[in-house]
Amino acid sequence: MQLTHFTDLGLRVLMYLTDEPRATPVTIGEIAERFAVSRNHLVKVVHFMSQQGWLVTTRGKGGGLALARAANLYPLGQVIRQLEGITELIDCAEPPCQLRGSCQLKGMLDEALQAFFGVLDRYTLADAVRTPTSQAIAILHRMSPRAQA
Repeated sequence: MQLTHFTDLGLRVLMYLTDEPRATPVTIGEIAERFAVSRNHLVKVVHFMSQQGWLVTTRGKGGGLALARAANLYPLGQVIRQLEGITELIDCAEPPCQLRGSCQLKGMLDEALQAFFGVLDRYTLADAVRTPTSQAIAILHRMSPRAQA
């Protein structure tokens, strides 16, 4: 199983925003530059996450992004479920599978997906950004725009 680019970007944004508060707000442009990703795609990710109540966004000059709550209040399993929008790995109804009702595979895949999220449910965003990750994030925040090139 591979997570989507949307989820990858969402997790990067959340992790980036865990760094200590600073004088200037974090912007979408800054994050896009630091991670060398499309600003337009990042706008969609940030919009979705703000709709979920995960981010506080402020528009206009001096605006930016911030986490809506403490990092330990973002369970990774829940975050990834929402970002992925996944409830099952396969849908036997569409297109209709001729093995439906007799196949063991769907049950195995459902069990595996629950195990995957079960492990992630034991961790939070705070766990994901413990040292040495937090140190790497702090360095990213201090990089000048030209240092990315």
